Amino acid sequence: MTSTDPANSRSAAGRPRDIQIDRAVLDATRALLAEVGYQDVTIAAVARRAGVGTAPIYRRWPGKEALIEDAVFGSENLWLPAETDDLHADLTAWARLFLERIAEPATRAAVPGLMSAYHDDPARYRALHDRADLPARKALAERIGPAIPEGADRCAATDLVFEILVARTLIRGVTHGLDDAETFCRRTADALSAIIDASR
Repeated sequence: MTSTDPANSRSAAGRPRDIQIDRAVLDATRALLAEVGYQDVTIAAVARRAGVGTAPIYRRWPGKEALIEDAVFGSENLWLPAETDDLHADLTAWARLFLERIAEPATRAAVPGLMSAYHDDPARYRALHDRADLPARKALAERIGPAIPEGADRCAATDLVFEILVARTLIRGVTHGLDDAETFCRRTADALSAIIDASR
């Protein structure tokens, strides 16, 4: 998943933003999430941990949810697995990547709170979906598309594979972290491969 890099933004006055402040605030947010959980993370607490005032934070992020979203989903482009000749191995790598991202302590703590926030503000989730899910969905579709015959509904099949991948890794990462991760990833790849085979 990706998000707009706050370091590339400019202040309202037109001055370049201080990248060090951005990094300190995001690092502080991740640390607090892992330590105290989503509910107890506040802008004031992040400011104290980062050693900055609250004003610079509010100039960069409109509120707690936006700050936490950037902190856990990242402001850099998400690295995606390189394609190989082994589809099952590639699907395992995708599952491992998604699981590891969700199972990070800060992300694991943040996801339930963000899901609640998205329920109250669907537009925020749509924005995250557009900038994060869509590029990953497209990349996975390009990888598995050739394995689906021309006559089949490739779009439906690739969407199903992506959605099951996201759902399985999200629930597993939040509830179990990285416990028995390799077995889980292989079994996820088995399930995704079966969906692809069934579409042939």
